[in-house]
Amino acid sequence: MTFDSLQLIDPIRRALTAEGYETPTPIQAEAIPIVLSGKDLLGCAQTGTGKTAAFAIPILQLLSERQLHRNAKQRAIKALILTPTRELAIQIGESLASYGRYTGLKHTVIFGGVKQARQTDALHNGVDILVATPGRLLDLMAQRFVSLKHLEIFVLDEADRMLDMGFVHDVRKVIAVLPPRRQSLFFSATMPPEIVKLADTILHEPEKVEVTPVSSTVDLIQQWVYFVDKENKANLLIHLLEDPKIENALVFTRTKFGADKVMKVLMRHNIKAESIHGNKSQNARQNALSNFKAKTTRVLVATDIAARGIDVDELAHVFNYEIPNIPETYVHRIGRTGRAGASGTAYSFCETEERKSLKDIQKLIDKVIPVVEEHPYPQSQKPGNEVAKPKPQAATQKSNNFQRSRPKPSGNAPEQGSAAKAKSGQRPWYAKRNEGKKGPR
Repeated sequence: MTFDSLQLIDPIRRALTAEGYETPTPIQAEAIPIVLSGKDLLGCAQTGTGKTAAFAIPILQLLSERQLHRNAKQRAIKALILTPTRELAIQIGESLASYGRYTGLKHTVIFGGVKQARQTDALHNGVDILVATPGRLLDLMAQRFVSLKHLEIFVLDEADRMLDMGFVHDVRKVIAVLPPRRQSLFFSATMPPEIVKLADTILHEPEKVEVTPVSSTVDLIQQWVYFVDKENKANLLIHLLEDPKIENALVFTRTKFGADKVMKVLMRHNIKAESIHGNKSQNARQNALSNFKAKTTRVLVATDIAARGIDVDELAHVFNYEIPNIPETYVHRIGRTGRAGASGTAYSFCETEERKSLKDIQKLIDKVIPVVEEHPYPQSQKPGNEVAKPKPQAATQKSNNFQRSRPKPSGNAPEQGSAAKAKSGQRPWYAKRNEGKKGPR
């Protein structure tokens, strides 16, 4: 299947061709026709599957066709895309700019942490599509800068992360003021019961698209676990980063303090690193992300919340410096690599107190993560039978419940495919750089 077979209008086909995109990802192939038909959509897809384009492209087409019958001077917000983080909002805005460059539609992005003047100026000039984080949206609605009474399409993106970040009450406040007659699109990487309940309050007889099971991990991602004492994790990370084949790496920590601490340790060992988390200013976060994408920064250390908007082509290595205590978070983390069909490698550092979390992760992904036994910083207390094996491997695993392997722990995964370089025109004010992309996000 190609994008030409999806009945897209010429301005969007031209934009996709300019971006070098020919073949839709599975979620794009399934979701785009549904959205174009005007139906509500419930999409369950992991990060890196091309989800953004799956809703951005059909929204641009629907609004482009409808604007022919409207007075362009009387612009009103026709589509609202609600997303949890500033980084993700900016990424969506950049996608709209790329795919919609020939449609004549206007969009803007609003988020907190920056002065609102530029955002309110853009709203005053009129926009067709608004991308927003919940807090800033409610704030500008209260100041009467935003009116949603003419809304036709509503998108709730990364719903599970909205729940994790405590934004559900804000989301419900937004939903309460939306016109009842609208098309709604709901996307979530996981579908816990709370998210299913939220979807039921938003959607009307939706079509469901589930590209990847909620508990699965991308097959092309090699996964390894190192058992190491807490005080030796930094030494192990530095040791692995000595391999020049690891050109760039994303390192996850649980806390903001931990992210800064790891970053400083790496810098002391002449490894160019930056950290990204909620305490950083918007400019600092965007600069760190831009440097990482441009490969002037080799290692980006991030917390889970800050990393949700990170979309970096050709990222081959992810490190779980600390094991997440929520199993689904592990899926999100390693999903930063292995994107758009590329391969990747995920390393996890597990200390004694984290073995229970590792056990929960293996149950969720239904897979035993092989252990790297031989490394310079072995754990003083060897792992035992407390790490349970998933059911499918129960008949084949040894009593220690791990596949004992001796991998080549550096960068020996297959090489990434070359990225399709963006060839966009003028960029909106919030997009600082044009980045290369593998395919529609």
